[in-house]
Amino acid sequence: MFYISTGSVNEMDIVFFLNSILLGVGLAMDAFSVSIANSLNEPDMKLPRMCLIAGVFGAFQAIMPMTGWICVTGIKSLFEGFQKFIPWIALLLLLYIGGKMLIEGIRHKEEDEKAAVGFGALLVQGIATSIDALSVGFTIAEYDMTEAIIASVIIAAVTFGICMGGLVIGKTVGKKLTGKASILGGIILIGIGIEIFVTHWSSAMQIFG
Repeated sequence: MFYISTGSVNEMDIVFFLNSILLGVGLAMDAFSVSIANSLNEPDMKLPRMCLIAGVFGAFQAIMPMTGWICVTGIKSLFEGFQKFIPWIALLLLLYIGGKMLIEGIRHKEEDEKAAVGFGALLVQGIATSIDALSVGFTIAEYDMTEAIIASVIIAAVTFGICMGGLVIGKTVGKKLTGKASILGGIILIGIGIEIFVTHWSSAMQIFG
């Protein structure tokens, strides 16, 4: 992945950067959708909180590929066995958070809602939207430790930027909704959970195979 350009100066191969950026874009799509759902439910969200939410998603998107890389290079057989549980975990977590948001939106009027997603729920969202990134450990298995860390940081930065965009979109739309923001946000989260599960259907079914 590295090449010598002049003297002792090492420069990253542009293909490495491009692959890491594209990987980050692909992995960030679920977090992007969840960011929209969160800001739909909190249209008056301030910049520090937006940075917190995007930062949490970005951090998990960096941690999961590195965890996968460590598992692939160290305990591959155990990791391969755990992979089939990934879609089930993501589905259950997002069904829980999305269902909770949906029920709250139905029970309460807009003016009575406490729109902010708690930090605990945010961590659950971060895990749910990034757990499939564990599989990226196979993709970057050929990297050494330094390359794996740099790739994970790039993925985190891309995720942060995309999630900030999702939060802005959600805020804009959320301000135009009256009493339906929490309901729509819950539906989006549930839909993401189902999408992750369906995408990994064959792996999920291996549990009963």
